[in-house]
Amino acid sequence: MRSRSESLEFALLGLLSQNELHGYELRKRLTTIYGPFRALSFSVLYPQLRRMLEAGLIEETFSEDGGISRRSRIVYRLSQKGQARFARLTETVSPDTWEDEGFEVRFAFFSPTSEANRVRILEGRHRRLKERAEILRGELEKSPVGIDKYLEEWRRHSLESAEREIAWLEDMIKTERK
Repeated sequence: MRSRSESLEFALLGLLSQNELHGYELRKRLTTIYGPFRALSFSVLYPQLRRMLEAGLIEETFSEDGGISRRSRIVYRLSQKGQARFARLTETVSPDTWEDEGFEVRFAFFSPTSEANRVRILEGRHRRLKERAEILRGELEKSPVGIDKYLEEWRRHSLESAEREIAWLEDMIKTERK
């Protein structure tokens, strides 16, 4: 996922591969994937949906179940072209798939990914975090006297987070290999 747009497309394809959804529900579910601290506005979501419609990856229909407002809602569903693209993307493995945002989105839709590729992605993420942990460890060891105490604390927190994820990844890799 080289860009946020590609990452968002993958997440939308993944969500729509599970069920037809309207825009508000898509946004709610995306928030559960990306987390509450990375807000996804409708001004980002709807242009992405429009691009996907124009590319023939999704289709829209109108639902008369408008809820309280009684307006009809646009409901999005995956087209055959979208299903094929999602299937191709789940089998694509590159360094982008184990970087922070790419990994989160890929892991959210790990089930349709082949076992061999799940292991490759987990191992790539493991290597990436081991590198990050070594850098952070080095920065903490050579921190100059008088460095901002909050920067030092942030580095310590980041190292602890990386180490926890490394341990979790090692468990996941063992499980996948069984």
